[in-house]
Parts: sequence; C-alpha cells; structure tokens
Amino acid sequence: MAPERPRATGSVLLRQGDPGTYVLALTSGSAIVTLTGANGERTLLAVRGAGELFGELAVLDSQPRSASVTAVRPCLVHVIAAPIFEKFVADHGLMNVMLRHAIARVRTAEEVRLELATAPVAHRLAFALLRLFEAATPEGGEVEIPLTQEELAQLIGASRNAVGSAIGRWKSMRWVATSPTGSLLIKNMDAIHSSTRRAM
Repeated sequence: MAPERPRATGSVLLRQGDPGTYVLALTSGSAIVTLTGANGERTLLAVRGAGELFGELAVLDSQPRSASVTAVRPCLVHVIAAPIFEKFVADHGLMNVMLRHAIARVRTAEEVRLELATAPVAHRLAFALLRLFEAATPEGGEVEIPLTQEELAQLIGASRNAVGSAIGRWKSMRWVATSPTGSLLIKNMDAIHSSTRRAM
C-alpha cells in the first residue's frame, strides 16, 4: 500500500491538530504519543513499538489529530494515504476491528494519565522508562533513551530537579548512566522497576 521510509530520532511523525491525511504503519523503531495542553505542556500518553498503526482515528472520523507522535529511536514507517487506507478498511470489513483498536488505545492512555497524575515522581519516571524500554530492542540488557532529563520531566509532569534526583540515586546504584549528549542509558530496568514497586 505504501513504500517504507526511514525517520530519524526526534522526527515528528504526526502532529496534534493536523488533518488526518494519512496513516502510519511502524515496522521498526519506537515512538512516543504525547498530548499538548493549552499552555504548551506535554503529557505522555503511550509508547509504541514496531507493528503499530498511528493516525487511523483522525482518518476514520475526519477530525484533526488528537495527539502528536514523535520517534524516540530511528524508525521505518509506511505512509499510507487516507483514501487508500479507507478503501482497504472498507474492502476487508475492518471497521469493527479499528473501533475495538481505538477503544483499547483510549483505555491505555487513560491508565497512563492516571498513573502519571497520582504516583510519586520516581514511580512516574520508572513507569515512563519501562514503556520506552519495552518498545526498544535491548542489546545486552542496555537501552539508550534519547531524551534529556528536562524532556523526561516534561513528559511526566515533574520538575527537572525531581527527575534529576531520582536519576542520581539510580546512577549511584549503577542502574542508569548518562551519555555525553544527555541521553539516559538504562542498565538495569528490572532493578528500577522493582525498587519503585517495593516503595509503593
């Protein structure tokens, strides 16, 4: 239906508010789904990996895109024009499948927003990192998260100092490290996840 195209880390794959003129199929890499508020604040809704569709809801209901999607690792995507996608869905009787898929997405996003709104900063950060980690392809148990502390803080609705404090503790235990570019290297996701769960 569409050729495969590369997208670099940091590329905006879909932009909130844009018309739904195409659908993206992600075949490799990972991306974050974020909602931007009236004051410019971003909220993390989901982290998606290979095999995911993006933008189908805006195409099917002819409304502007409800969130932005940004590559957090190099991606390969298929950009499928809206008319081609709509015809494919109609020809194969997939509307009910798309509806169930959309409902599942909404439920997942609400779960993420509830977690980020109610949990302590360390738990919210671990929660976000776990999803970024799971959407990546670990090699040797380590995954680089190409987001700065400031960007992570914005995504989970916390101050940079609070995020830096949590990361500092994990650094002292050698569970994480930072690269010269400011990215976070996850060395022991299991330990991070277990420590925050025990503290709840």
